[in-house]
Amino acid sequence: MSSAYLELIGVYNANGGLAGELAYVSGKLMGTAHCSLCDITHGLVREKAEFKACKEALPVPLRTLHINEQEADLAAFTKGRTPCVVGRTAENFVILLDEEALEGCHKSVDAFAEALGQILEPTAPTTPP
Repeated sequence: MSSAYLELIGVYNANGGLAGELAYVSGKLMGTAHCSLCDITHGLVREKAEFKACKEALPVPLRTLHINEQEADLAAFTKGRTPCVVGRTAENFVILLDEEALEGCHKSVDAFAEALGQILEPTAPTTPP
């Protein structure tokens, strides 16, 4: 249930800052760097308008961070598990979408929203007649 999560955090498989961004772009061009979350959230240069709208429509706030922008407790939790989307509860962190799930979105914001929506607001079970 979405109310269990205080916030959602998307963690890119890249470092932030000028050096991190340049390293990622050059690695992407050379085929040595890849981040499926980046592919979903960003176009060539900036965040996709569709992704901004997706964030605004979610029932829980979503922020995105680079590996080197994480708080220590989150960094320890996500180490070796990026890219991912994490849910923060009052007690701990939970991986909601891992790299495989993000890859399965095939760069689509709509597929990302659907995958996250299924986790945050699962369909109520139906009772057979």
